Amino acid sequence: MRYLILLLSLLVTSVRADDAKPFDTADYPPGVQKALRHAVEECDSQGGGKVAFTQDTVRKIDLTGDGRDDYIVDFSDTQCGNRETTYCGTGGCVMNILVTLPDGSVRQVFDGHVLSYKIVAPPMKRGAARTIRFDLHGSFCGGFGAQACWKAKAITATPFAFKQP
Repeated sequence: MRYLILLLSLLVTSVRADDAKPFDTADYPPGVQKALRHAVEECDSQGGGKVAFTQDTVRKIDLTGDGRDDYIVDFSDTQCGNRETTYCGTGGCVMNILVTLPDGSVRQVFDGHVLSYKIVAPPMKRGAARTIRFDLHGSFCGGFGAQACWKAKAITATPFAFKQP
């Protein structure tokens, strides 16, 4: 009986793995494709080889509260051949945030390095922008290296960047 259960669980796991759709840049609007293309160009410029995006490279979520899909492009798990520092370093990993405008076009509002991020709970007010908490390199808070540093930002269609003091 145990062997039958084991065999069935292996079969189900195998079927689920086969159902996983491979990452396809064509699944995203031109603005997101441009960000992904830039990552490939950066890898090429460093002689890194083939770029491997993961399923979670692009996250589709309404950040601005307007009911349209926006995009977080997070390169923390993206591989550039066998190079480990193309997209990530001591300051974090490259991240882009793109918002969809009323005309359907996509605008990049953030391009920077972050150690990690967390989308704060949805706003209580319908149609309000969501806030992201960014964990950053300590130098963005007047410190250095691994010192704790975070900044929060409500995501709108207005571009922003974090500056070192």
